[in-house]
Amino acid sequence: MGHEPVYTCPECQLGVLRQRRVSYFTVHAGQLISVPDFPAWVCDVCGRREYDAAALAELRAMLNTARPPRHRVHRRRTGGDAARPRDATGARRRP
Repeated sequence: MGHEPVYTCPECQLGVLRQRRVSYFTVHAGQLISVPDFPAWVCDVCGRREYDAAALAELRAMLNTARPPRHRVHRRRTGGDAARPRDATGARRRP
């Protein structure tokens, strides 16, 4: 029979860290990222989580390669309809 390694929880010093699959949440580029079934070590007493270092490195690599452009330039049109002022509802006023 294979047994999991046993690690004492560094937080509570009572529990044992066990391998589990959990939901991992992080914020990247201002967006909330949720990863289901993420490998972690979870204390059976206090619930402390320690995430798998290799899985974190892989996730960071994926997020950094899919980085969207930092700033989007919005150019304002001059003349024509764009030059007309708007009323309180955002509709263009007629001349």
